[in-house]
Amino acid sequence: MARILYGKEFAARIKASAEHGAIALRAHGVNPCLAVIIVGNDPASEVYVRNKEKACAELGIRSNHIPLPAETTREELLACIDELNADEEVHGILVQLPLPAPLSESSEEVLSRIDPRKDVDGFHPVSVGHLFLGTPGLRPCTPAGCIRMLEYAGIRMEGAHAVIIGRSNIVGKPMAMLLLERHATVTLCHSRTENLAAITREADILVAAVGQPHFVTADMVKPGATVIDVGINRIAPKKLVGDVDFEAVEKVAGAITPVPGGVGLLTVAMLMENVVQAAKAQTEAKGE
Repeated sequence: MARILYGKEFAARIKASAEHGAIALRAHGVNPCLAVIIVGNDPASEVYVRNKEKACAELGIRSNHIPLPAETTREELLACIDELNADEEVHGILVQLPLPAPLSESSEEVLSRIDPRKDVDGFHPVSVGHLFLGTPGLRPCTPAGCIRMLEYAGIRMEGAHAVIIGRSNIVGKPMAMLLLERHATVTLCHSRTENLAAITREADILVAAVGQPHFVTADMVKPGATVIDVGINRIAPKKLVGDVDFEAVEKVAGAITPVPGGVGLLTVAMLMENVVQAAKAQTEAKGE
């Protein structure tokens, strides 16, 4: 049976690091602050925002929750972001996705409006550029959390063959870049990949990020591989499952993340670390 990589254990270590950083900043009169904009009342988004607020409270990070009505216009949302960009007491800005229609059509413009120094989600083109070049910057929280988990768990990345299923800008592509930074050999698969199972069976590290329940089956996994399940799929009112058929794959893999209780906890923890990192960088830039 596989070793189960519970997110709680690794998230606690990431949060401890962020809390230490926040304490150090407060000692110099700087209170790290995260502003979260949520437009409309999507139930899933509201849950995510509450989780972020809770994490901020635990670590002594100031949280500025900005709820906007679903009728908010593009101009009003951009103006709100501009105001936060100009506020020196706000160190991180996050716009909760998805945005309601018709604002959803402006998601790229909205994310690009955030000051890159405050882009704690790591989605701004400048942040993406830093990731691609391997230069210091804020990294997308979910893939960065997965990397930190692999490091803490002692799972070798250097020289390993990592296969990622899913090429999204949020998980798949940045995960590939972060694994390359750690000298893994990376194969990035997607919906048009031929002979997918043959490729995934070669993976020492398999990352599933496709958004389809139980997409990865046991016959797709190399014995002893590490399987990271990024998917969160609701198949019943109170039942969440991942992209991996956990019960079957657990018997084959060497290590595996559960859903729920796995990668999701790492995402929030890395967000906290990004807020502290952003606050530290902005403070140093001002010479304080």
